[in-house]
Amino acid sequence: MCLALPAKVTALLPDQKAIVDLGGIFKEISLLLCPEAKIGDYVVIHVGYALSLLDATAAKQTLELIAQITTVDKE
Repeated sequence: MCLALPAKVTALLPDQKAIVDLGGIFKEISLLLCPEAKIGDYVVIHVGYALSLLDATAAKQTLELIAQITTVDKE
């Protein structure tokens, strides 16, 4: 099963790349498929690529749900 996750763009790099924040984990990704992304935007990422922009409300709701699932799994 594949999982795409929301992440916040924290820095733009050369060659259509960016650094994103995945809940405190920072990762370099490609913006090749989503070149319009800017610092502060949320993007949906999968296998190192930003697939699309995601509005902040939807991103935060998704991140909260993931946090709840993770908490339940730890109990």
